[in-house]
Amino acid sequence: MRSWNVSDFDRVRDIALELPEVEESVSWGTPSLKVRGRLFLRRHEDPELTVVKVSPEERKALTEARPEVFLVTPHYENHRYMLVRTAELAEEELRELVAEAWRLSAPQRLVKAFDGDGDGGADA
Repeated sequence: MRSWNVSDFDRVRDIALELPEVEESVSWGTPSLKVRGRLFLRRHEDPELTVVKVSPEERKALTEARPEVFLVTPHYENHRYMLVRTAELAEEELRELVAEAWRLSAPQRLVKAFDGDGDGGADA
């Protein structure tokens, strides 16, 4: 297990707040992060877990490869989220996971602008 200097969710929050238009909120009574009002991360009721938006394909691959880190409870089976033991992730892997969750929730123009594929920012 990795030992962060701040709480696991604080680390996730710090990474997420580096992304465009991320706002802090509260969802289901826990701290959450949204982009333009769309939830992509939240602290789970169990402070060792973070709820992360993910594509069905990525969720399947991650939960099969590392079920001790990436898990899906019955509550999340029919949703595009999984639970993650973020303390188990290396910095780069955590950054990739947060950025991908953001991409799944952010408007396409914002994602394209962030990824450098924008049209110069018109209507972004």
